[in-house]
Amino acid sequence: MNQRHAAPSAYGRKDMEDRVAFIGLGNMGGPMAANLVKAGYQVAGFDLSPESREAAAGNGISVTASAVEAVKEAGVVVTMLPAGKHVLSVWEELIAAVAPGTLLIDCSTIDVESARQAHSLAKTASCLSLDAPVSGGTGGATAGTLTFMVGGANEAFARGEAVLQKMGKRIVHCGDAGAGQAAKICNNMILGITMAGVCEAFVLGEKLGLSHQALFDVASTSSGQCWSINTYCPVPGPVPTSPANNGYKPGFAAALMLKDLKLSQDAAGSAGAKTEMGAHAADLYERFAALGHGGDDFSGLINFLREGK
Repeated sequence: MNQRHAAPSAYGRKDMEDRVAFIGLGNMGGPMAANLVKAGYQVAGFDLSPESREAAAGNGISVTASAVEAVKEAGVVVTMLPAGKHVLSVWEELIAAVAPGTLLIDCSTIDVESARQAHSLAKTASCLSLDAPVSGGTGGATAGTLTFMVGGANEAFARGEAVLQKMGKRIVHCGDAGAGQAAKICNNMILGITMAGVCEAFVLGEKLGLSHQALFDVASTSSGQCWSINTYCPVPGPVPTSPANNGYKPGFAAALMLKDLKLSQDAAGSAGAKTEMGAHAADLYERFAALGHGGDDFSGLINFLREGK
């Protein structure tokens, strides 16, 4: 087992605050880490993918041979990983290598229970921790306009807010351990439901002879307005930046929406909450992905609904 570093002095801690380790340099983590470099942080990073490591190095990130090597001398560690099991596995490895007082921030979207377990791991190592999943997709990660939904103690949030602000536009402290993941799951369940409803409405409008523009002009300024219409309209034309104008290339992939909807249903089952609309949206996206469309933007669901499968 690796020996843990001695607790740093106040001077050493201040110096370490400018050193960030970033584990997970993929489509989201890579540009997020790059924004930290642009903000003046010294960033060491690791990813299993050679392509991701190469891209990160090109953005000024000091790529290391392992996750453990990346966290040496880091005052803040950020992880962006696929699922709860990956987060727990990596954090179990890292807590043996980081100094007491290090701040660990997980920006992955995972189940609430795994997030709480990660916080417990950090506590056993005398480290501070935050669960801070994001909203805004790859575009927001690149532009530095992500929304962070943050769970954790006030002391940890006070430490982490400055780092998060360099990667996002809106930082919301949602509560204690796991609250960030809870907020993300609820938000994306709303998104999945509303997008499914918007897609159904546009399919119905087509069958009733309405043009896409006419329905958009009404719904986007009336009681039906929502992000899924006004910003991400699932048909070409009304919103030029929508993936619908680019062959439904993500954006936010349908497979990721399905992952989030499944997390919402798992959480609903654990909490005893009745989420019938969320369950229906999860079923729609599961069938859409099963037909080979998991890599399409989630707004491409409209094509599945047109086919009536």
